[in-house]
Amino acid sequence: MKLTARQVVDRVLEVGLRQDAEAFVGLLAADATLEWPFRPAGVPDRLQGREEILAFMTRAARAPIKFEEYRDVVVHETVDAEVVIVEYQVFGHVTTTGGPFHQTIIAVIRVRDGEIVSYRDYLNPLALAAARE
Repeated sequence: MKLTARQVVDRVLEVGLRQDAEAFVGLLAADATLEWPFRPAGVPDRLQGREEILAFMTRAARAPIKFEEYRDVVVHETVDAEVVIVEYQVFGHVTTTGGPFHQTIIAVIRVRDGEIVSYRDYLNPLALAAARE
C-alpha cells in the first residue's frame, strides 16, 4: 500500500532528525527535485534525481551539525492531496565548537504515488551560514 502525503512527510521528519541521507533519498521519486529558494553560499538552488540528491546529502551529512530535536512542528495538509506544508524548528549543536544550532524551516512537499516528487526547503540561510563558520 502506498503511503499518503502526510505519512511520507512524517517519515521525512523522522529520517531528517537522524540525518539519514540514504533513508531520505529512499522516499524520493527517481526524478524528484530538491530546491532551496533561500540558501547560504555553497548550497545549490536545485538538485534533480536521486543520485544527485544523495551525493549532495551525503556531503551535507558531514557538516559539523548534529540535530537533537524538533520543536513546534505544524503539518498543514492542503486542498491538493499531493501537497503538504510543514513548519518546524530544529535544535542541535555544532560538533566542532559545541555551540548551539537552531534552524527555522518551512518545507513544501509534493508527494505522488507515495514518493516525493518535489521538495522546496525554505530554511533560514543565516543560521546555516553561522554554523558553518
